Amino acid sequence: MPTGGSDDRAALADGVYDVLVVDASANDDGSISVELTIITGPAKGDVVSLRTTGLAGDNGFEPLDLLGVPATLTVTAGAPSLRLEP
Repeated sequence: MPTGGSDDRAALADGVYDVLVVDASANDDGSISVELTIITGPAKGDVVSLRTTGLAGDNGFEPLDLLGVPATLTVTAGAPSLRLEP
């Protein structure tokens, strides 16, 4: 997700989005990069990329475990927060 600066991608507007994990991969620093598609509302079909921490290893998640998982993406003041559905 864009964080400002010289990145020319459009930032996702603040709000709550229903999303589905369509790709996930582990990074060397222990974080997981996820690609999410928005499944409802005016942004339906948009794809958002996030880099997350706290999902790998200790919590038992491997990147492939996340594929197809529904989630809620909340954007507040431009900062994303992802909550995976059970």
